[in-house]
Parts: sequence; structure tokens; C-alpha cells
Amino acid sequence: MTRENGGEKMTIFLMETYVIKPDKLEEFTALLKKLETYMKKHPDLFKEVKSHKVFSQILGANWGGYVEMTEFENLTNFEKWMMRIMQSDYMKTVYPEYAVLEVPGMHSINMWNPVP
Repeated sequence: MTRENGGEKMTIFLMETYVIKPDKLEEFTALLKKLETYMKKHPDLFKEVKSHKVFSQILGANWGGYVEMTEFENLTNFEKWMMRIMQSDYMKTVYPEYAVLEVPGMHSINMWNPVP
């Protein structure tokens, strides 16, 4: 966290955790590649995103678990992105393909910030 022009400037992270159905792992891998391509073809839709990473769980609680981490410069940029993405064709075309691959009730969304 740094001070810039008298105000707070704080990087934040949108953390999504979910579990993919065991029989859908190959489809999920293909969709991750599709998402990467989509993001490159639509940079205007993701202009506030500083970074985006997906991690797979290799030890612990839920086999097939994933964490998706999306970084934003600040909460304002997250809100701009969220408003745009919710109204985009992404929510009508790409996102529904993900939703059917997830184990029901195993998706959570949280906002994190770094500890100074």
C-alpha cells in the first residue's frame, strides 16, 4: 500500500475458488485456453486487470480445486471491470461453459488486499 496524491493506492485481488467435476477436467483445461484467447482478443474488456492467474490444488481439502486470482490496481478499477464484464458477451458465451463444469455449491468469491 502506498500513498499517491494524498490518497490511498492499494492493489487488491479477486480470489475465486471452485471445484471442477472429476469427469470434466479435460473440458476445463480447454476452457482455460479459450479464456486466455478471449482475453487477448478483447483487451478493452480487461483493461483494468493487472494480472490473472489460475492455480490448481495439489494437496489438501478438495481434489479438483482451483483458485483464480485476478489483480486490480484498486477497488475502483475492480468496480469498473465488474460493471463492464457483467454486461459483456463474455457472461453470455464463455462463462456459462464454466458454470456447468463446477461442483455445485463449491464456488466462492472473495476480495483480498496485501498486508503492509
